[in-house]
Amino acid sequence: MKRKITITALLSLCFMVAFAAFADLNGKWAGTLSTPDGQALDVSYNFKVDGEKVTGTATSPMGEVSVDDGKIKGDAFTFKVNVSGNDYPHSGKVYADSVAMDVDFGGASSHFVLKRAK
Repeated sequence: MKRKITITALLSLCFMVAFAAFADLNGKWAGTLSTPDGQALDVSYNFKVDGEKVTGTATSPMGEVSVDDGKIKGDAFTFKVNVSGNDYPHSGKVYADSVAMDVDFGGASSHFVLKRAK
């Protein structure tokens, strides 16, 4: 019984390590964000991960802004962007081939998915 638990734990650990190797937030991601008022905005994010710190830029039709206060732990991350004096907190999860994010528009949230930009 003890051997079975040990083997299961080792296999689970191998799976998590393999997943972490494929789930990489670094680089450019693009998609479409639907705002609470129904606008569809083409957005792109260029992330750089250094340890548990996330930096980079976010680009939309309104211009380019920096990614501030970015943190990542495992596959979950958070950051904010400041547009015209307003902070917009983002939270998300990175997968092998996509990034799922939520952005808070001052109480109204929007969920969107990004794919790796070519």
